[in-house]
Amino acid sequence: MWFIMTVRLATAADWSAIHTLNTTSLGYDFPVEKAQAALRRVLSAPGHTLLVITDNQNQIQGYVHVENYLTTYCDPMYNVLALAVAPSSQGRGYGRQLMTAIEKFAGQHKIRAIRLNSGSKRLAAHAFYEHLGYQSSKMQKRFIKWL
Repeated sequence: MWFIMTVRLATAADWSAIHTLNTTSLGYDFPVEKAQAALRRVLSAPGHTLLVITDNQNQIQGYVHVENYLTTYCDPMYNVLALAVAPSSQGRGYGRQLMTAIEKFAGQHKIRAIRLNSGSKRLAAHAFYEHLGYQSSKMQKRFIKWL
């Protein structure tokens, strides 16, 4: 079976599909009643880009969310905040197409590097990124303080 994949900018109407991907693919238990407002914030935030990928039936099968990564110690980059593909669609090229699209988007905006973090237990994700040419440069711990 042939798969037609279409990558496009996300819209506010995509909130339910993105929420489902966050839950089923990434394991985030974010309340559904907050998901729509969260997507609206991201879509209106300067420096954020969110692309979705759809299948033959125009159903969203994944998304990638990047932000501008600006520091005083390196050239501007994109920082991947999330890459999610529906579990039933993994291994079919959706993730690769999303990463290829964001790399092209970066090039169009004079961004020459993309960085990302991936949880230490996501070994399949690490292999996926390495297969795409990404290199692990260091091990980190994430610290957070909820206020």
